Amino acid sequence: MLEKKLTVSSSPHLKSPVTTRSIMLDVVIALMPALVASVMIFGVRSLLLTLCCAAACVVFEYLYALLLKKPQTVGDFSAVVTGVLLAFNLPVTLPLWMAIIGCFVAIVIVKQLFGGIGQNFVNPALVGRIVLMISFPAQMTYWVAPGSGADAVSSATPLAVLSGAEGTMPELAELLFGLRGGCLGETCILALLLGGVYLVLRKVISPVIPLCYLGTVAALTALGGAYPLYQLLSGGLVLGAIFMATDYTTSPLTTKGRIVYAVGCGLITCLIRLFGSMTEGVSFSIILMNLVVPYLDKLFPSKPFGGKPKEKREKGAAA
Repeated sequence: MLEKKLTVSSSPHLKSPVTTRSIMLDVVIALMPALVASVMIFGVRSLLLTLCCAAACVVFEYLYALLLKKPQTVGDFSAVVTGVLLAFNLPVTLPLWMAIIGCFVAIVIVKQLFGGIGQNFVNPALVGRIVLMISFPAQMTYWVAPGSGADAVSSATPLAVLSGAEGTMPELAELLFGLRGGCLGETCILALLLGGVYLVLRKVISPVIPLCYLGTVAALTALGGAYPLYQLLSGGLVLGAIFMATDYTTSPLTTKGRIVYAVGCGLITCLIRLFGSMTEGVSFSIILMNLVVPYLDKLFPSKPFGGKPKEKREKGAAA
């Protein structure tokens, strides 16, 4: 009779088939409807800009690991996701060399210098966008009308029109399908929602953060009489709520923490949009709330697996 041997090993003892690579591939797939929509709206250059950003992020991550003799991580597709998201936050006319600078900031400075994937304390793509916005304000705020192609025609964004700039406000249907000026990946709300539904169904993200973020903006802009539907469908709000505010590394672990985090994002977005000199506030709001995440995780800690609620532990100790 064969004796059964007891295997002693360190945790974790239960392993999931879900990997970083599979999660990032799901995010890439979810971003594809918005990429297709951007090509249809702004032309082939949107595809060129996206491919350039994705390739630059991969190259920077590969070279950084090579120079510092660290394990290569380009195979997990996180650099590709960062590149695509950065491109989605850029105007289609931005020179490629400027976009590459943003990729360097996102990958090398924000991600790798802080330890790589899982160690960055703010969203890399958003920091890359903010650095480009501060460094090249004219190029980063030059919007083109949909379908203008090579003969780029300057067009005010809906948020700029709401703030008093000259221009005609698009219909809600036009905003839903992306027929407006803006960054190449933020305009088609329908495509972004399709990607968001895919991520929720695949259980890559929880709907808590996007719903609370969008709901807060809707409620506050309605109270302020600032056309909530236009605020929701304009700018990068939906893109940020679904694809960037939900980043695993820079968002809270618990549901309560996520609710507070998302409400904070919505509050700061509305303060910037309604009372600030900038028409958009999504990037800054997410970055600022990223900095608060460690405190939210301490305020709303996750319960250890198999642990008892605090009340039951106290009753048991008293007994």
